[in-house]
Amino acid sequence: MMRLAEKLTVQTFIKGFQTLKKEGVSAFYTKLKARLRPAVDYHKWLKENGPSREELIRQQDATWETMPLFSVLVPLYHTPDRFLRDMIESVISQTYHNWELCLSDGSGKDSGLEKIIKEYQQKNPNIHFISSDKPLPIPENTNQAMGLSSGDYLVFMDHDDLLTENALYEMASAIKREQPDLLYSDEDKLDWKTGKFFMPHFKPDFNIDLLRSVNYICHLCVIKKELAEKIGGFLPQMNGAQDYDYILRAAEKTEKIVHIPKILYHWRCHRDSTSENPESKRYAFEAGKRAITEHYQRLGIPASVENGVSLGIYRTIYHWEEEPLVSVLIPNKDHIEDLEKCLASLFASSYQNFEVVIIENNSEKESTFAYYKELEKKDSRVQVVIWKEKGGFHYSAINNFGASFARGEYLLLLNNDIELIGRDCIKELLGYAMRKDVGAVGARLYFGDNTIQHAGVVIGFGGIAGHAFVNQKKEELGYFARAMCQQDYSAVTAACMMTRTKDFLSVGGLSMDLSVAFNDIDYCMKLRERGKLIVYNPYAEAYHYESKSRGAEDTPEKKLRFHKEILIFGEKWKKTLEDGDPYYNPNLTLDRADFSLKTKKEWKRPKGYYIDLVRKEVERETHR
Repeated sequence: MMRLAEKLTVQTFIKGFQTLKKEGVSAFYTKLKARLRPAVDYHKWLKENGPSREELIRQQDATWETMPLFSVLVPLYHTPDRFLRDMIESVISQTYHNWELCLSDGSGKDSGLEKIIKEYQQKNPNIHFISSDKPLPIPENTNQAMGLSSGDYLVFMDHDDLLTENALYEMASAIKREQPDLLYSDEDKLDWKTGKFFMPHFKPDFNIDLLRSVNYICHLCVIKKELAEKIGGFLPQMNGAQDYDYILRAAEKTEKIVHIPKILYHWRCHRDSTSENPESKRYAFEAGKRAITEHYQRLGIPASVENGVSLGIYRTIYHWEEEPLVSVLIPNKDHIEDLEKCLASLFASSYQNFEVVIIENNSEKESTFAYYKELEKKDSRVQVVIWKEKGGFHYSAINNFGASFARGEYLLLLNNDIELIGRDCIKELLGYAMRKDVGAVGARLYFGDNTIQHAGVVIGFGGIAGHAFVNQKKEELGYFARAMCQQDYSAVTAACMMTRTKDFLSVGGLSMDLSVAFNDIDYCMKLRERGKLIVYNPYAEAYHYESKSRGAEDTPEKKLRFHKEILIFGEKWKKTLEDGDPYYNPNLTLDRADFSLKTKKEWKRPKGYYIDLVRKEVERETHR
């Protein structure tokens, strides 16, 4: 285990002292304990959370009225004997019995694989085989295997990988429940030398914008034969990213996509594999870029695709012809230095078709009002409106009031302690906001010390909702690079959030029941109820010098208000809290924001555990 001195850096002590000062001993101890929590051992986790031997036996005996036939398609190419046998035996060992294995050998003449396959065919007539006299690239080789299939669903598998014993059973169960056209599961990697499993990838439910950033679906992928016939086979020109292109084409034709949050596939890795040595197959990543570009072209979306922060990660840039008016809403109470910094970054933007509505909220200094007058004189796009209501800070009411003065087609909700980074932040937000299927877009925000303050919101973090990857270094990519992937989330923070004015008004703006906390998350959830996507774009960047105007939640009154708002949010979105955030994964922890594995202790907690604790706390605070 890492020594204490190695885990507790100077920065940790500084942040710990700030927590102790602002939030008290209890909060300090909780955060310190989380910081020192050892990482969960994946091998141990796999044994504890995989199916038991009793469960596997039960699966073998299960019979259903309708049992779909799975055609497992495997393109072979000079496959090492041991890997070939391991792959075949992982299919033969399935607890679900209605399958066929379709093998296509694209090695060319005298490959030597046929002898091994015939050996297995003698005992398993549901193994089919075809070979080619000349070497075949993966797309053509897979299409040849597809030609052997007669199943209801096609299962795509690489020639040296393994299925878990329950893989096809879990797929069949999901088909029985939901009748999907496309299914995918979680996966991990298998070290080709040691045979150890590592690097589990626990994925979100279907996430179209994450898919346009990276082929996160990958393995295990299963597609209904009827859908496969509509989209055709693998395209030779997409060699290296043929599966990525195929999934994108499938996703264009159906919305019936199901994710099974279980490890059902072991992906064998070796030195020359793309995953372990990306430079070895750079052409594959160029093919990936073409696949996404052509996907946008088919949909009529004006977008270009660039390489992202690393090979295999892509970035979308939109090229809309229109330049709509954006109304920037900035609540403000004194703190002119912060506001000035915010406005300076705003006026330096490459996108200039905006107006600024400053919502004055009970400022006390005369210099503040003098500054407002100077601003309005200097730039006709600036308007200061006076919020006169009393009764304390009410973020929802203030922004709803400001929105009533907005003339723009889009609103940019912006805290006065935000400083935009670079000149393209508004462009990056607007690019996604102008898509008809998008309801709100959020930015990647940093604290002043260049650690992450916001990279999307996960429902359930900390028991209610919280920011992804908070306090990680700016340079860190996060879990499977998700901190730097354009993607859909359940919510984003309104500290820097763009939304269509029409959508804002149609759902009644920010909830008046939530004066300070969770009103932005609630707003995003209301949009999602109407079928809108909430997008996080890491290329829209800003500093957030968090809550300077309002101060910390450090009084009994503020703490009681905060806890009551937790209960309001928790009751309203109870189902999502209990079912789990679809853009997260139930195998990952809710106690931390780093997407690490859920502990045994967490698995044992009853539904509504955190809300019940808060409810008891509110009762205590109310009767003091």
